[in-house]
Amino acid sequence: MKTYNLAAQPRTDLGKKAAKTLRAEGLIPAVLNGGEIVTLPYTAALKPGEKLVEIGNGKGIITTDIVVKNDDVRKLLYTPDVFAIELEVNGEKRNAVLREVQFHPVKDTVLHIDLLEVSENKPVVVEVPVKLEGHAEGVKAGGKLQLSMKKLKVKAPYTQIPERVVINIDNLGLGKTLQVGELHFEGLELVNAKNAVVCAVQLTRAARGAAAKA
Repeated sequence: MKTYNLAAQPRTDLGKKAAKTLRAEGLIPAVLNGGEIVTLPYTAALKPGEKLVEIGNGKGIITTDIVVKNDDVRKLLYTPDVFAIELEVNGEKRNAVLREVQFHPVKDTVLHIDLLEVSENKPVVVEVPVKLEGHAEGVKAGGKLQLSMKKLKVKAPYTQIPERVVINIDNLGLGKTLQVGELHFEGLELVNAKNAVVCAVQLTRAARGAAAKA
């Protein structure tokens, strides 16, 4: 994946009123999840913006509430590309990926961003764009290629996640489909349903006519 550098400030003033004020100033409330898992009770000092969330079995996880500039995340949000985010907060570098973005239902402005902290040894699930390459046999025979899934969910350490999932369709025949379960990529696990159709070559009226004559 490409790397995206993003500066953030810790957010200590929480709540709807505070978030509304931030957005009016061109800032976006965000949270960094997936932080350090600690044993409870936890007695060490938390950094600005950090809070401890209990996850059961005597364990807790440290999340960080942050704020980022709207202008700083435009190229991160409004693109089909997938990025590994190098986040700077509280004077330290932390690696993350984009997990979820909440948009205003009418204005389409960004209301909130969820980031997930990642490491080289911890697999994460990320949606990666699909790129088809080659010339399908079915298209040569008069069929129409249809891409049903523009992105696939892949599971791997973030350092192994590619910018694109490239699928060769040379052998895809007329009227045939290619399902998730038929795809295999070294170092990646596909977590979409196995029977989900990624792409297909549909029969056209001309193709049906040619087949009937043959």
